[in-house]
Amino acid sequence: MSLAEAPVALITGGTRGIGLGIAECLAAEGYRLVLNGVREESSLREVLEQLRNNKSAEVVYSQGDVSLAADRKRMIDETRSAFGRLDVLVNNAGITSPGRKDILEAEESAFDRVMGVNLKGPFFLTQLAANWMIEQSQDDTSRRCVINVSSVSGEIVSVNRGDYCLTKAATAMATKLWAVRLAEFGIDVYEVQPGVIKSDMTAGVTEKYDQLIADGLTHDRRWGTPYDVGRAVATLVRGDIPYATGQVLKIDGGMTIRAM
Repeated sequence: MSLAEAPVALITGGTRGIGLGIAECLAAEGYRLVLNGVREESSLREVLEQLRNNKSAEVVYSQGDVSLAADRKRMIDETRSAFGRLDVLVNNAGITSPGRKDILEAEESAFDRVMGVNLKGPFFLTQLAANWMIEQSQDDTSRRCVINVSSVSGEIVSVNRGDYCLTKAATAMATKLWAVRLAEFGIDVYEVQPGVIKSDMTAGVTEKYDQLIADGLTHDRRWGTPYDVGRAVATLVRGDIPYATGQVLKIDGGMTIRAM
């Protein structure tokens, strides 16, 4: 396959943490990448060049806030302009609850912000991407899919991150909704549910989770890594787990398994 025919993945929040781990693994699979983030491209030159040099990947950066309709449209437009196709959408961008306030003290403005980035944005970006994927499917039979990155916080309560937990629980339903709606077009939709992953989002609670993991929070007693999640996503986009649209793949070291 020539580079011009290589599949294309759009990854939101793709320049750090879990998103970057996914980008590295998809680059190794031969994907051309559109990486979205909110930072200025000038601050990401090292990250982008490492992908291009170490993975021989063709990488385009699309700056934008997924919660904003105009920015979502620009991500799709820039993907179309750069590569002319879209095979995989990874809805990874997300923020934790600002200030991590108890739900008795949570602020409405923070709630709205988390909902916009974690839930509304991915839903309507999927709508844009899916309509384009359907359009493309009329001309070729390439495999296409959507992957939603959620969290164990969709199942495990954190009363100081209520808005975050709600968005991740709703992501599970969004995955099922899109899986049903897009099945007739051969577009699979999956949820990847990470556990405790070592990234910039968890940097401020490292000591807390070091102790919790040592005490048995996870059955596999280590932190998860962005690479762990990236490998799971690569498995799904390759089609190595067929006949499974709408399903969730937990990458949590056994954290959500109850044991006596």
